[in-house]
Amino acid sequence: MIPPCLIRTIVLVFLIAAMAAPVLAADPMDEIKQTTDKILSIVTNPAFKTPSKTEEREKLIRQAVDERFDWEEMARRSLAIHWAERTPEERKEFVRLFADLVERTYMKKVEDYSGEKVVYEGESKEGDYASVRVKVVTKRGEDIPVEYRLKKERDDWLVYDVSIEGVSLVNNYRVQFHSIISQSSYENLVKRLREKVELK
Repeated sequence: MIPPCLIRTIVLVFLIAAMAAPVLAADPMDEIKQTTDKILSIVTNPAFKTPSKTEEREKLIRQAVDERFDWEEMARRSLAIHWAERTPEERKEFVRLFADLVERTYMKKVEDYSGEKVVYEGESKEGDYASVRVKVVTKRGEDIPVEYRLKKERDDWLVYDVSIEGVSLVNNYRVQFHSIISQSSYENLVKRLREKVELK
């Protein structure tokens, strides 16, 4: 439901960003780097390379991602106007399905890491919202601009959207979800999400 290149670039940024500057304070960019450190240490650890360690490896990666992504906020923004119509139980299920969909796709792209470089171009903050701008440099010398959008929750900065070359992950899903609901129903959207998650 979302371009593979978009998810792949998100994965690559998290995997390679850890090679930048050391963590200092709890600023948006530093928080992104902390998450990247965790993921990179798991992906490059020889102890997790064997097939018998696949489940444990994926579990650790998912825990690291869960710490940085605000799945409820991403799901709410992706469902947009249809969120208000959902019951608490429906919202809970939708958030779970949404997180599973993105994370399971994420897991399949982890192996795509092959030494790409990343350049941090800066961060900006306005109240409880911030953005971290980076540039991924491929082995072919191509530059891919990436922007992480974060919201402050207590002492953490959590990701609620990622934009790759101007294409928003949340907006992409919002268009697709709205189209499915408009043409059929919310129930059909949930059914399709369940099927996708089960197939992965």
